[in-house]
Amino acid sequence: MSKSASLSSKPLSASLRWLALAAALSLSAAHADDYSDVNDLARSGKLTEAMAKADQYLAGKPRDPQMRFIKGVLQTEAGKPADAISTFTKITQDYPELPEPYNNLAVLYAGQNQFDKARAALEMAIRTNPSYATAHENLGDVYAKLASQAYSKALQLDGGNAGVQPKLALIRTLFSAEPKGQKPAASNSASGPVTTPPPAAPARPAVVVPVAPPAPAPAAPSTAPVTQPTAAPVSALEKEVEAAVRAWASAWAAKDMAAYLAAYGKDFDTPGNQTRKAWEEERRSRIVGKSRISVKLSNVSVAVKGSKATARFKQDYSADALNVSSRKTLDMAKAGERWLIVRESTGG
Repeated sequence: MSKSASLSSKPLSASLRWLALAAALSLSAAHADDYSDVNDLARSGKLTEAMAKADQYLAGKPRDPQMRFIKGVLQTEAGKPADAISTFTKITQDYPELPEPYNNLAVLYAGQNQFDKARAALEMAIRTNPSYATAHENLGDVYAKLASQAYSKALQLDGGNAGVQPKLALIRTLFSAEPKGQKPAASNSASGPVTTPPPAAPARPAVVVPVAPPAPAPAAPSTAPVTQPTAAPVSALEKEVEAAVRAWASAWAAKDMAAYLAAYGKDFDTPGNQTRKAWEEERRSRIVGKSRISVKLSNVSVAVKGSKATARFKQDYSADALNVSSRKTLDMAKAGERWLIVRESTGG
């Protein structure tokens, strides 16, 4: 690539959004103190002590995904990207349903200019969670870098192509700006992505003292009856949809694959452009292999419009050593007497 056609000298990994320490995963309350202790040591720059404490914890709980995730970040901070890649890769093998390790793998690969591997990792993150905005954003940046390399090659082969230079100039502007999101904190590591501290607590809102308006003139007494406002009743259709959603969650927790898969309509939008058969086989392998599954729903909100409905809720999922809390949305459609899932998304 010629100097005039190159991207900004800033590495692409500095522009991608890196997930720091345990902030990306749901922390188990039983071990939150252990995670916090390791995080505190890392933020104090005591990486050796933090790593030792993480290893001590993992000696007793080697499959714990949260502490393994933290260890991957510590290895990156310590300037050991190869070790971090190994750690995150093993997490994806043991917990393929977690998108965050794929995201951090992509950032590490991008830091080594392995953009095809970065792209593949981000596509896996999106396949796992199609609503994962961070992975979509990072994938756009990786595609931009790959486009830059392709445009540069085209310019080398055909230096008279006047249409290539403007495209390269446009891509250069994408990477000349500051990295998106929170600016990374200073790191002791000379290479690799930089860990960002967890978000600060939101500022306490200002207290506004209301000023009482002038008292209105006394009104003449009215003989009309006063109607008290009443809450809108929950429709029978909304109850039907919620019952279908809870039956789906119960079948999932019971590993009743026949009932679980029957909760999805024939027109279900499978993630990652999978065939229905491939998606069902993947779900079966992920569910049946667990020794135990718990799926708890709360704050269920249902909206019905004709033969379509949307159910939004908080989902607390746990399986073996994994604990994840997320917001989920199910788009439903009426098929005969049943409400079936036609689209499933996480977040929002």
